[in-house]
Amino acid sequence: MSNQLSKCHLRECLQAEVMKSDKKFSWSRVLHKALKCPERRFNFWWRIASYLYSTDVKWKKQLARRINRKLVQKYNTEIQLPATIAPGLHITHFTSVVINGCVIIGRNFKIRHNCTIGIGGGIKNEGSNPRITIGDNVDLGVGTSIIGNNLTIGSNVTIGAMTFVNKDIPDNTVAYNEKKLILKFRHS
Repeated sequence: MSNQLSKCHLRECLQAEVMKSDKKFSWSRVLHKALKCPERRFNFWWRIASYLYSTDVKWKKQLARRINRKLVQKYNTEIQLPATIAPGLHITHFTSVVINGCVIIGRNFKIRHNCTIGIGGGIKNEGSNPRITIGDNVDLGVGTSIIGNNLTIGSNVTIGAMTFVNKDIPDNTVAYNEKKLILKFRHS
């Protein structure tokens, strides 16, 4: 991504996630919202770290890693810096959210606590480039795990709570695991 393109992406993300407004972008508005609204600070700092990481300057990458480590410590949410996430990221609760760096996520992605998106198993083939691609307007329920290599989750998908996904999901789908509670009573 070119530097100019990544600056435009940063501004678009900050406007959608921190300003949450159609008003013209300004750094003073972004900083005001980041300071005033604690729930928007994570997105502010992660977007800054992601932008710094995307450069080829060594000290900026080191600063990005330091910011990300602090975010993991404070929010218990780990989004690896190589992850590509379009504007509209919404994390409802910052507890135990993990997103691998091999993930490409579309616009208006909503994720809840205890969710994991990651590459499954060891990568044995040299030169293989595993990816998980998630479309626009995807909503993950609590405790969802998306694990696999080269998975595609379509656009306008809702994935229910406690769902394990290891297969592609087409557009305009509601996906969930049907679970049954089995009670066995012991007789004493």
